[in-house]
Amino acid sequence: MNMKAIGKVHKYGDNVDTDVIIPARYLNTADHKELASHCMEDIDIDFVKKVKKGDIMVAEANFGCGSSREHAPIAIKESGISCVIAKTFARIFYRNAINIGLPIIECPEAAENISDGDEVEIDFDSGVITDKTKGESYQGQPFPEFIKNIINKNGLLNSLKG
Repeated sequence: MNMKAIGKVHKYGDNVDTDVIIPARYLNTADHKELASHCMEDIDIDFVKKVKKGDIMVAEANFGCGSSREHAPIAIKESGISCVIAKTFARIFYRNAINIGLPIIECPEAAENISDGDEVEIDFDSGVITDKTKGESYQGQPFPEFIKNIINKNGLLNSLKG
């Protein structure tokens, strides 16, 4: 099965921390839809109004730094984002994203050159990221089979259920 994502880009800068992705004042809920309704609101108040299912988030370096809470990747995934591309990710965010089945790709060149509003297609099998708006392609790291399995099964726990 060829895994792909295609969508409009929502672009952010360096050091987007988990408290900006989902502000701490909303952590008293475990409801994924409630978390998604506040995703990115402290740096992009209109994000939840603009985002559509399948859209792609692009950021600069150190995306997801800060606390180790899983709420941040859950809020992003539940908002409709199909993949996050960044120059680099905070390690705990990277692991949490994979654990909940949110595809993320490190690709510095794509993160630098893709603009807000561009239409982007990602081929997870080859790691190729294509900016359809600009007609440019970038080589990201393809997912190993075990990560593809986790994403296909919508998270680590589901992938362990056989």
